Formats: sequence, structure tokens, C-alpha cells
Amino acid sequence: MAFPEIHIDVSRDYCNSLTRYSRRHSLEVSIGDLPVGGNNPIRIQSMTTVGTMDTEGSVDQIRRMVDAGCEYVRITAPNLKEAQNLQEIKKELLNTGIRVPLIADIHFTPNAAELAARLVEKVRINPGNYADKKKFQVIEYTEASYQEEMDRIRERFTPLVRICKQYGTAMRIGTNHGSLSDRIMSRYGDTPLGMVESALEFLRICEDLNYNQIVLSMKASNPQVMVQAYRLLVNRLNSEGLQPYPLHLGVTEAGEGEDGRIKSALGIGSLLEDGLGDTVRVSLTEEPELEAPVAKMLVDRYYTRPDHEGIPALNSNPINPFRYQRRVSREVENIGGSNVPRVIIDLRNLKDVQYQDLKVIGHHYLPELDKWSMNDTGADYIYSGPRPVQFMLPNGLKEIVDFPQWEQLKDLQKFPLLSVDQLKEQVKLHPRLNFVKMTSSDLDSAVEILEQRSKLVVWLETDNEHALADQRRFIFELISKNMPNPVIICRKYEDDNSDSLQLKAGTDMGALLIDGLGDGVFLSRALLPEKDQENTLSTIKFYNQTCFTILQAARTRMTKTEYISCPSCGRTLFDLQKTTAMIRQRTDHLKGVKIGIMGCIVNGPGEMADADYGYVGSGKGTITLYKGQEVIKRGVPSSSAVDELIDIIKADGQWIEPQGNLV
Repeated sequence: MAFPEIHIDVSRDYCNSLTRYSRRHSLEVSIGDLPVGGNNPIRIQSMTTVGTMDTEGSVDQIRRMVDAGCEYVRITAPNLKEAQNLQEIKKELLNTGIRVPLIADIHFTPNAAELAARLVEKVRINPGNYADKKKFQVIEYTEASYQEEMDRIRERFTPLVRICKQYGTAMRIGTNHGSLSDRIMSRYGDTPLGMVESALEFLRICEDLNYNQIVLSMKASNPQVMVQAYRLLVNRLNSEGLQPYPLHLGVTEAGEGEDGRIKSALGIGSLLEDGLGDTVRVSLTEEPELEAPVAKMLVDRYYTRPDHEGIPALNSNPINPFRYQRRVSREVENIGGSNVPRVIIDLRNLKDVQYQDLKVIGHHYLPELDKWSMNDTGADYIYSGPRPVQFMLPNGLKEIVDFPQWEQLKDLQKFPLLSVDQLKEQVKLHPRLNFVKMTSSDLDSAVEILEQRSKLVVWLETDNEHALADQRRFIFELISKNMPNPVIICRKYEDDNSDSLQLKAGTDMGALLIDGLGDGVFLSRALLPEKDQENTLSTIKFYNQTCFTILQAARTRMTKTEYISCPSCGRTLFDLQKTTAMIRQRTDHLKGVKIGIMGCIVNGPGEMADADYGYVGSGKGTITLYKGQEVIKRGVPSSSAVDELIDIIKADGQWIEPQGNLV
């Protein structure tokens, strides 16, 4: 049976402003002695990885987490026995002077949730598996049969709500993209709308019972889906006249290292920029005490964010914020149009570029063969500024030089970067490709020039601290004026701290890319004095890797294997960090392949909905292997599971033999 589409009121904003930082005002929710939402700071939280029955180990880990900056701590409670032990953990924490609010994480077991709600400050339930079972079945519902399901859910869920009201316990209704119920999937599909409806069904029951101590979340391993779902959630809360509940932000199964940090920045940072979010958890496949400092770096940017002048207000949003669509741009050389976003690397800090220097950006000169090779993260362009490279570059790499030097050379194998003033002088340009350096203040004066000269690519810079809003406003203006010039997103940072730079660039550049804005990226730092040249090559390599990781996380250019790995918790059935490293070592050459690595069935086939293959703990020492959401092998001994995973990839025709590391 076909159901009528849910109306999405795209005319309503999902945030206070798209051009200035303004935090959404949410309902204050009490979680023990530390409320969230309202005028409170954005709270930091994480989740334990020690087994819940290990009281001493849990207390020791929680102490480390609190010392690292955690304000709330979540603990899994998959059954009654473990839910009961939350009381012992809480008692031991109080004995050592630690009063951090505890959150019980519940999947599948309402009776454990009802017990935990009497013992700790907050419970988290997943509407996809609290009262529903997921069998990956498509079911045809009539309106009457769908309502029967809702009545069943209300009956099962109501006791928990009443207990929470009685004990003053808060609740998170936490939807996960990969664990939507068969009922929701059958009606709304695997979509942000399905995620939102999954939570709203439970939320409406809470409101009917006059219970509002609720936090909402819309987590996904794909930052694009996650951002769209949160925006749509706020839109729906507004349009239905529901209360402005606080938002818990997180990218689930973000992974480890730079991948996990940048993916988290894209999802969490994009929403924080627009004033959304009241508590943050960064999910890394690392020790939980390492998550809080990353979350704090993301959040701290907004405590000193001034009220920026100079960004004109928007009367309407020219793009659909709830669905990805790349901005239509004109193809100029190999930029814009249907081309993947290009990576441009700044080489101005290198005094004299040599053949071997280019290997840090993925281009390798082989002197014995006198030829070049390029890996999957080979930069597309280099910017040499006033000092053009003195040798012929490989075919896969092009050069950008400052206009005065290009004008002297007239070398058609190099491309000029001009200022707006230089462009106004009606100088002779490159016949195929030219870059024009612009900021938001240049747009009005340059409109006529951009319209008259078709071979121009905008090199978009900003010195506004609210950089994302400034650059987004510029691109929105291009859209409104039907100007199809490609845009390179350019950002410069002074940070030496790699984590900080990844998070800032991931937010500022990645947030534009997940909305389909931008045809390339250019990441640079201030020019170094001559005495500071030693680490220049390693810095250039790091910037190149960061750019490609941002594009990968935004799902706009896939250049390496993606690992959707959960952050581990007390349910995990194997050493997740060790196993992830082992699988990565064997498979990280499989460009564009997505592999889910899940510690247990809770984070199993549903949570890795976006993965091509899956490795899921199913028992002590046993693994279940998936292709997509289909079980291929059960009960595989962990000692041979990686080999058997590779056999599945080979049988599927996706395996290529590793060629060795060229770097």
C-alpha cells in the first residue's frame, strides 16, 4: 500500500541564522546535578568500554574519563544483571568522591531499562530496537495495522516513561541510522525522514504522558545523513509545535585516528556551527578518555565566537538542507561540472622544489625508469606562488602560479591566480583556466567580470572567524545569481596541533562539501621564515592527507578504504582496537570499499548499514561475516575470520592485490 508523503516544511529554518552564530534555545533537562540544554554549556560525554559487571574496572575507567573532561558517562546495560550492577558502580564512584551522572545504554531489553531508570540519572533507549525486532523484512501495512503496532509500542514503552517521571530520571531517545525497525523501514525507508519519525513516535507518547525530560539524537556513520537528520528533526519539532528538546550530537562508528576525528568534525562541527547541539560524544575506536578532549576542542570554538559583522542576512535558503544535491557548476579544465572536488596543495614554503619532494603529495618519481607514478591521494594541483617549479610536472599534476610570474612566462602548462583588481585591468588570460582570488566583499564588484569570462574559477578566501557562514553566504549568492563558476574552498590556519587543525578544517570545509558546495579544497598555513623549513615536507604531507580525508568523510571523493568501526563498550566481544588495526593492515589498499567492524550484534548489521562488508562479534571467540546486511558466514573462529572476510571480498570481485607502499 502506498502512504502519503510526510510534508517537510522546507520554508522553515532549522537554525536561528545561517549567517551568524546563534545557539538554538532548547528546553533544560535535569540529569542529576548537571542539567543540559537551556543556557547551560554544551556538555561533554563518553561511554565506558569495560564490562559492566567489572565494578572496579568500570570505576577506574570512569575516573580517567572524568579527569579527561567527561561530564556524563554512559554504561551499557544489556540485561537485568548488568542493569542492577549500575548501582554498585554508582556507589563506588560516590565513595571515591566522583559524582558524575551515569547514563544506562539500553538495547532490546525494556525490563533492564525499567530497572536502570530507578538507579541512575538517565537512560538511553533506541526506538529501533526497544519494542521492535529487526529481521530486515519489508512489511505492507494498512493504516489500521500500523496503528496496531503503535498501540503495542505505547503499551511496552509507557511503564518506562512512568518510572522516569517517578524517579526524576532523564531519557535519551537515540535513533541510529542503521537500526531502524522493519516497520519504519517499510514505511519511510532508510532515510533521514525515517530516523526522525522513529524518534517522534516515542516522543509523542512521552508528551501524551506529560513527560519532557528528554534528549534526542539522530546518529549515523555517514555525516551527510546524520546532519540532514538533525536538521530535519529540528524542523519537524518546530512545525509540529513540539518542545525544543536538547540535542545529543554524535557520528556513530566514526573510526580511529584522523578518519574518526575528521568524520566527527564534519558531522558534529557542521551542526555546532549553526547553533545546534547541547551535548556531544565523539565516538572513536580508541580508549574512551581520548574522546573527551576531541569533543572539547570541537565545542570550545563556540564559547569565544563573536557576533560577526559583514555577513549579510539571508531571506531564504537556496538549497534543500535535508537532501544532498551538488551545486551545478560549469566545467573549467578538470574543475567543476561532474568532476570530483580537486585538491590543491600549497608549496610556497618550499624554497626549491625537487622531484623527490612531490612524493609527500602522492606523486613519485622513479629515476631508474625515468617516469612518474601516482597513488590514490595524489594532489591535483600545486600552488607555487611567485616561484614556479623549474621542471616538467607529471601528467596528473598541474601548477598554479601568481599572475605576474605567469604573465612573464606565458607558459600554458601553468595556470594563473589573479586578484580582482588584476582581473579588472582586462589583462590577457589563460585560454583554458584561471583562478581569481576573492572574498565575500568582492562579489558585487566582480559579478560582471565573472559573467563575461567563462574560464574563471573562484579561489574563495575568508578572514572571518565565522568562516563557514561567510563562505557559504558567498556561494549562496552565486546560486541566487545563476553564476556557475566553480569554487575552490580556501582555508588558512595557524595551528601546529594536528588534532585541532583536522577538527577546524573538517568543520569549516567539510560542512560546505556535505551540502554540495565547493569544487575543490586548498588548505594552507602562514608562510614560514627561512629557518623553519625543516618540517615543511611533513607538514605538506599532513595537509594533503587531511584534504583527501575531508573529501572522503563528506562522501564527495572516495580515495581509500573506509572503516565503520564502533567505539567499543562493555558489550564488545573482542579487542576492537587490535582487530581494527589488523583488518586495516590487510585491506587499506581497497579504494572506496567500506568495511564495518562491530564489537557485538547491537552494533551489527543495522549500525553498519552503510558498509559493503561486515565483521561482527557474535560470541566469545566467534565472528559473523556480512556482505552488506546479508549474513555470509556465522560462527567463524576469530583466528581465521580476517582471512575469511578477505575470501568474501575476493568472491565478490572487489579484491585487488596490494602493490606495496610507495610513500
